[in-house]
Amino acid sequence: MLFNSYEFIFVFLPITFFIYFYLNHKRLTEASKGFLVCSSLFFYSWWNVAYLPIILSSMVFNYVIGRSLNKTCKDKSKGFSKKSILIFGIVFNLSLLGYFKYTDFLIENFNLAFNSNAELLNLALPLAISFFTFQQIAYLVDSYRQETKEYDFLNYALFVTFFPQLIAGPIVHHKEMMPQFAKTRNKVKNYRNIAMGLFIFSIGLFKKVVIADTFAVWATRGFDVATTLNLFEAWATSLSYTFQLYFDFSGYTDMAIGLALLFNIGLPVNFNSPYKATNIQDFWRRWHMTLSRFMRDYIYIPLGGNKKGSFRTYNNLMATFVIGGLWHGAGWTFVFWGLLHGLALTVQKLWSKLGLKLWTWLAWLITFNFVNIAWVFFRAKEWGDAIKVLSSMFSVDNIVLPGLLKVRLEFLNNLDIHFGGFTHNIAIGIFEGQTLPFILCTFLLFLLVFKNSMELLKDFKPTNQLLALTVVYFIIGILKLNEYSEFLYFRF
Repeated sequence: MLFNSYEFIFVFLPITFFIYFYLNHKRLTEASKGFLVCSSLFFYSWWNVAYLPIILSSMVFNYVIGRSLNKTCKDKSKGFSKKSILIFGIVFNLSLLGYFKYTDFLIENFNLAFNSNAELLNLALPLAISFFTFQQIAYLVDSYRQETKEYDFLNYALFVTFFPQLIAGPIVHHKEMMPQFAKTRNKVKNYRNIAMGLFIFSIGLFKKVVIADTFAVWATRGFDVATTLNLFEAWATSLSYTFQLYFDFSGYTDMAIGLALLFNIGLPVNFNSPYKATNIQDFWRRWHMTLSRFMRDYIYIPLGGNKKGSFRTYNNLMATFVIGGLWHGAGWTFVFWGLLHGLALTVQKLWSKLGLKLWTWLAWLITFNFVNIAWVFFRAKEWGDAIKVLSSMFSVDNIVLPGLLKVRLEFLNNLDIHFGGFTHNIAIGIFEGQTLPFILCTFLLFLLVFKNSMELLKDFKPTNQLLALTVVYFIIGILKLNEYSEFLYFRF
């Protein structure tokens, strides 16, 4: 079930909200938790009920392992060692993820390496498996470190399945969520939280269905449809995906945070204007912040972090981001994208050691363009798609200017510069001629000038102006619901 759907907004959400708080009002606390878990599982299985046994079995398994780790902490004389139990738990989780996500990838590469023709399994990727697997692995590691308490299965199930963050994050931590579910005051409707929740949900809905889905048209045509691209089309294609991904995922996150607030639950911030970053480390402190936190705490630091010399530090950075790339998708383009970011972070650390500095505007320009170029590999389905876009981005042999300029600049024909539909290959229908202005306005207003949604939420004060803005965003979003869309991070 999508957040931007009629059935979610007008049926599932109000029914879940009112029944949950009605049960709490009647002091049926356990029943309200059980209802919210069942509602979340219904929300999850709406997409495909075949996924339901997978998440249920994963939950049961990890709950049992987590309890075993807690018991082992208390009684080290019985059974298997803590470390053995932890390794078993992690291997199980990674095996489950690997089977569904990477089996066909491994078969393809095996066939390529050994010139064989083993058949692909064509496994459907269970929804959100990457997210709930990472979330539960973190729980097991923290149990091993004795940083968790013993929770009953109902509370644990609510932690894993809470529907606002279930599908695509943010990746939450047990110590962020469990105490909130236990607070008595969170079981009563809070009208300020409701106001903030509706406000931020409406912003997220607008970002997704108006901005991200508009960019999706140009990104899809540039990467998947067009066989050739001129210079402007190539840059418009890469920038369209750069902005689509941001507004798609940050829009989803805004909606998730807003929905959680309706239930008096605060989810962690996941985006903080990442395209304002002035270096690649700053970018990862702002982009998908909960994933960055996970990779730091559960991959980079266990590998040794920065405490075993410069060489090991650089290797650990590279390994962490290669793993991060592979987590996003089973493909060499994802691995290469992770490798690029690992290299960029290594270069930045070396640059910092030399004490060199750049002008702020130049540092931002380099960072943004690096991120934009790296996204090309992230988006491309095949190497050929990435090469098509990148080669056109940096070619001076394929420049096409707007036909309106031909009269005044006709002499440029001598330089092999042509005139006509300079975004013709990527824009269709009503979008013809709107591509570059839309990109420019979005870039200047939403990314560089306006406050981001979390800044607006931090400064939130209920006013008639904010109410009007919420209504406008919501209505525009509702009017766009008849158009099919899909959250990009559902694929990862």
